[in-house]
Parts: sequence; structure tokens; C-alpha cells
Amino acid sequence: MSVASALATAFLFLLAALPAEAATEVEAVTSPGGITAWLVEDHSLPVVTLDVSFRGGAALDPADKSGLATLTADLLDEGAGEFDSEVFQGRLEDLAASLDIDAAEDEIGISLHSISANLAPSLELLHLALTAPRFDAPAVARVRGQLLGEIERDRQRPQYIAGTLWFRNAFGDHPYARPRRGTPESVARIGVDDMRALVKSRFTRAALLIGVVGDVTPEALKRLLDRTFGDLPAEAAAGAVAETTVAAARPLLLARLPIPQSVVTFGQPGIKRDDPDWYAAYVVNHILGGGGFSSRLTKEVRVKRGLAYSIYSALDPLRHAGLIIGSVATENGRVAQSIEIVRAEWRRMRDDGPTAQELADAKTYLTGSFPLSLDSTGRIAATLVVIQRDRLGIDYLAKRNALIDAVTIDDARRVARKLLDPAKLSFVVVGSPDKLPGAVEVPPDGG
Repeated sequence: MSVASALATAFLFLLAALPAEAATEVEAVTSPGGITAWLVEDHSLPVVTLDVSFRGGAALDPADKSGLATLTADLLDEGAGEFDSEVFQGRLEDLAASLDIDAAEDEIGISLHSISANLAPSLELLHLALTAPRFDAPAVARVRGQLLGEIERDRQRPQYIAGTLWFRNAFGDHPYARPRRGTPESVARIGVDDMRALVKSRFTRAALLIGVVGDVTPEALKRLLDRTFGDLPAEAAAGAVAETTVAAARPLLLARLPIPQSVVTFGQPGIKRDDPDWYAAYVVNHILGGGGFSSRLTKEVRVKRGLAYSIYSALDPLRHAGLIIGSVATENGRVAQSIEIVRAEWRRMRDDGPTAQELADAKTYLTGSFPLSLDSTGRIAATLVVIQRDRLGIDYLAKRNALIDAVTIDDARRVARKLLDPAKLSFVVVGSPDKLPGAVEVPPDGG
């Protein structure tokens, strides 16, 4: 990379990390070809961030080729059109642009950061990646090797093993039970034809969501949208993931590893994002385990007893299932005690709900901290995509805090009674705990 390119790239990332000064007024921009993006126009800095999501991620991978979406996503910027991997990456550097592509369970996400002067040629590279990826043999071999290396490293990480085993325990034979990156065996089965078929079937206009933030006008964006996405296939090929629920009260699993601290992953069935009780559940979970030092779990486990450095719980609304999931790491001799505290706090919140003061404090934090989370063009662009994905409405940024403020103490207590159930909690422990009655031992392969 030239010195000029290096300086331009550093400048780009500095700009992308700076707080957005605009009032985040969101405009729906539709191109002549019918492609819609949500835009927050901000000309205070010469930078643009474009966030893209294609519905359909790793959960659509064939059962025997898990990791297909991940491997494909990792290869999209490794050469496209007439440019091999080295030339493609070199052009990104020369343009001071960054292109990140990642596969999640329910979507494949793309983030492009560009200096506004170079937005058009940067988007041309994205267009090539989506429509004409090369999948050259040397790049495929190298990236496949990198993915296999990541899988092997994950298999040595207690947190990864615990999470993988928990999802397998909770979802059985559903695609959510499979590791997103795949296994060594499944990744080895993936061929170039599989990746080309994924590109053709999943990168379609019907599956496309776009958020744009920065130094671009609606009229200029319209032209760029058609150039970048206009010749994608209109409709996605057939493929669906079944709706499912978390299996409740599965056996307590123990994967033994010779480590001084055990990692515990726990969870139960939850709710999806479109549930009318979402905001009440969100506030209740913040009080229970999502609020850092202010949460009940942290107070009971860390502050009062010093059992762990951190513990959390979170709502995880997947597209086809809702769950509440959490984690704690503690000394081997104190695992059973930590598990019992989690159950007890789950039960106390279910039976009594939050106090009026806890509710007021949670609402103050959740409404006050939200604007601070929109501190970069990248985060705002990603949020625009999430709002579209979850069908929250183009005015969501303006009305979000009012929805949280509207949660009453009766709402919170009712939803806590309905949602939380210590009998439905499932636990996975990775480590060498003492005296863990009823645990079913499983291999710590994490695969």
C-alpha cells in the first residue's frame, strides 16, 4: 500500500468512528429500478457507510455442508470479475475503502465504508463481489484453511464449547443447533459449485435490505443503488427454515476440561422481536441480567459473593425462535452455587417482578444510553438495517424511547410471570466442577 493510501485509509476509519452529528432523520430512497435504501444524509464529514443485509444465512446451509454461508462470505472479497484476490484487495486499499462480509444464522451482512469521493468505484467492487465472485483455487484453499484454523481454535475455547453445546442441547436437529462456521468435515465437503449456487440463490433483490449514512444525496444514491444492485436476481430460490422453540429443561450437560474456572452457559425459551410484550421483556431482562453492575444477577453473584467477575442474561430474538441466554465463569468449586443463584434470581423475578425503583432506573438507563450507541456512521447504518428487518417503522428512532417509557410496573410483572421459568432453564458447564449432581457428561469437542 502506498503512503497516500495508508493515510487515506486511516482517515476513513477515523471518520467512521466519529459520532454522527446529524439528527438521524431517516429518508426512504427508492431508485428508478425499484431498489429502496434508508438514508441518513449527513454532509458534515466526507464519508459514507453502507450496510446491507440479505435475508437467509447459515441456517439455510445444507446439514452436511454447514459453514457454507461463512466460507462463501469470506471469499467474496478475494477476487471478482477481472480482478484476482491481490488486485481486488489492492483496489480497495487504493480507494481507502473497507468491505466486510459476514454470515450470521439468519442473514449475510455486508458493511462498506468509503470516502465519499470514492463511493462509486467502491460500490462497483461490491457489485462485482455480489455478481461475479471468482472463487479462484488458490484463494479458496487459503481461506478454507483459515476457516479450519478458526474452527480448531474455537474448539479450544471453553466459552465457544459451552455455547455450541447449549445450542445443540436446546435445538436438537434444527439448523440453529449447527455451528455457523461448520465442522472440519462439513467445510471439507463444500465445493465451488456450492458457493456459486449460494450466490445465485441468496443475493437477490427480494432479500435485500440497505441502510446508508453519510455524505451522499438521495439523487446520487438512487443512481448508485441501481448500478450496485440492479442486476441481482429478483427473487430468492426456494429455501426455508422451520419455526422452532427452545427445548425447555434439557439435561444439565458437563464437558470436562482441565481448567481452573468453569464456563456456564444457561438459557430458556424467550420471545421474538415482533412479540407485543417485547419492550416489557427487554426492561425486565435489563433488571435481571442485562444491566451490568446494576443487574440482580451481578449483584448476587459478583458483588455479594464474589463468585465471578461477570454474569449476564440477554434476549436473543432469532428469526425463527426466541430465547433468553446468559453466561457466567466461576471457580470449579463454586459452579453449583452459581447455578443455584441463577435459578433463585430467575424465580424471584418471576414471582415478584421488579420493584418500582428498579423499573424507573432501568427505563432511565435504556432511554438515556440509546443515543450514545449511535456514535458512528457504521452503527447508525447497521441500526437502519435492523429496523427494516424487524419491521419497526421508519420513525422507530424517534419513538423507541417512548415505547420503553410506556412499560408500566404491571406490564413488567405480568411479563416476568409469563416469560421467566426456572424449571425451563437449561445449563451447560465446561470445566472441572466439583459436585455437580445430575450432570450428564459429554465430550468437549464443541463441534
